[in-house]
Amino acid sequence: MKLIKYLGIIALASVLLSCGTKSVKEITKKTREMEERKLTVEVFKGEAATVNSYLFSNGKSLAVMDVLRSSENAQELVKLIKSKELPLEYILISHGHPDHFTGMAVLKKEFPTAKIYVGSKEVKQDIIGFSNWMESVGWWEKEPNLKPKSDTNPNGFDYENQINVLKSNTITLNGGGTLEIETLENATEAGHISTFFSKDLNALFSSDLCYNGVHLWFGSGVEKEHIRQWEIELKKLKKRFGTSDISVYPGHGDKSTVKLFDVDLKYISDFKSAVASSTTKEQVIEKMKALYPTWKQEDFLLPMSAEYQISIKDKN
Repeated sequence: MKLIKYLGIIALASVLLSCGTKSVKEITKKTREMEERKLTVEVFKGEAATVNSYLFSNGKSLAVMDVLRSSENAQELVKLIKSKELPLEYILISHGHPDHFTGMAVLKKEFPTAKIYVGSKEVKQDIIGFSNWMESVGWWEKEPNLKPKSDTNPNGFDYENQINVLKSNTITLNGGGTLEIETLENATEAGHISTFFSKDLNALFSSDLCYNGVHLWFGSGVEKEHIRQWEIELKKLKKRFGTSDISVYPGHGDKSTVKLFDVDLKYISDFKSAVASSTTKEQVIEKMKALYPTWKQEDFLLPMSAEYQISIKDKN
C-alpha cells in the first residue's frame, strides 16, 4: 500500500512538473511575442532637401513613413528595407510635398504588395494637385515614374487608385505595433499634414511641423495665415507634450526632444522679423544665415522661402 501511495505521489509530481514546464514555455513564448510586437524605428536620411524617411519594424513586418525627394534616394531606401528580410506592409505619406512622396513609384514597384496610405482625403488631393502642377511645369521630366496616369500616358502613376485613405486614426502592423495618426485640418507648412505617434517608442513623428537644424520651408504656397497657423499648431504640441519625455522625429533634421517646439517657434519669429525689416530676398537670407549659421539647406529651402515671402510681403 505504501509503495502504491509513493508511486502515486511521484506520478502527481511529474504531472505538476510537466505543467510547470509547459507554463514557463508558454510565458516565455508570450513574452517573446510581446517583445516582437514592440515597434523599433530606423531613420533614413535623404540627401535631397535633408528630408527623413522612417522605417518601422516589429520583427514580423515593416512600415515606412515618407519616401524622399528623388527616385535615386528611394533606391537606397529600398536597399535598407530589403536588408531587413521582412515584408513591407505600409507606405505612409505624411503630406503632399514632393520631397515626401517622390519615392512612391519606386517603392511600389519594388514592393508591389505594400499599400500606400495617407491620413485623409485632403492629403491625397494635396498630393494629386502638387503632382499635376509638377507635370505642368515639367518637373516630372526628371522623375518620369511620377508622371500621372492619363489617356495620353496610360502607363503613368495611378495616384487615384494607388493612394488609399486610412479609415481610422490608427494603423497597426501585422504582428503588432500601432501608430496613432492626427491630420491637421488647417494649412501650415503644407495644405494638410499628418503626424504619427507611437506609444511603443514614446515618440512623435511630426513630419514638417518640425525642422531641426534645417531652414524651414516658407516657399510657394505658404501664405502669411499658414505661418500663423503653424505657430498655433506648434504651441498645441508644446501644451500637449511639453512636460513629457517623448522623442520628436522631425520631417527634416535629427531626432530631438520637446524643446524643438520652442526652437522652431523662435525660428519662425526670427524669419518674420527678417522679412519685415528687409526689402530684398538677399537681405532676408543674410540675416537668417547670421542667426542660424550652421543650419542646412541655406542654398535651397532658405532662398526659395525668402524669395516667396518678400514677394507677398505687402499683401494683406
